[in-house]
Amino acid sequence: MRSIRFTRRELFDLLAAWLILSVAFTLFLNPGLFTRWSYSPDPGVLLTAFGESLVTTLLTVGVGFMLHELAHKVVAIRFGQVAAFQADYGMLFLALVSAMAGFLFAAPGAVVHRGRITLRESGLIALAGPVTNLALALVFAPLALFAGTPIASVASFGVTINLLLAGFNMIPYGPLDGRTVLRWNRGVYLAVAVPSIVLAVAGLLGPGL
Repeated sequence: MRSIRFTRRELFDLLAAWLILSVAFTLFLNPGLFTRWSYSPDPGVLLTAFGESLVTTLLTVGVGFMLHELAHKVVAIRFGQVAAFQADYGMLFLALVSAMAGFLFAAPGAVVHRGRITLRESGLIALAGPVTNLALALVFAPLALFAGTPIASVASFGVTINLLLAGFNMIPYGPLDGRTVLRWNRGVYLAVAVPSIVLAVAGLLGPGL
């Protein structure tokens, strides 16, 4: 197995995507923030609320996204690939603009890998990301159930967002992970996709978000 290394450009891309995606989610979860800022008698209160929300998204959305992508990279390197994360700054800008407009479209980038590879190895590389998000949801769950506030509130959101990331990425469409997994093995796809999507819908409709 090759050692896992990061170029300066890759580390910059990961950090930029983590921060920008977290800001986009913060704006999306706090609609009308800038409008309220203009009329607020105490802008500091809004700034504090924005900062608290940003910390939450950095620890949940940001961590979920970063570990999802790093899982792709680790498994790709395990199979002898040359792999690196590349941010898509056009899509990151779109995420910010869409969040301010009241909806969110986020495709911050992806791990690009190259080298000779089998269909099974390609499927396992794709599967690593959603499975990592499911594992993160399990990590957040005990905190959401048993920790006191505000940790429980952050952890509850962490459960929800990681279920959403897993379920969304298992949709077998376009460049999403689900399409690659389905092309490799229908049984594995169904075993992971069905519970992931069901849990994502439950998380979206439940109290966590």
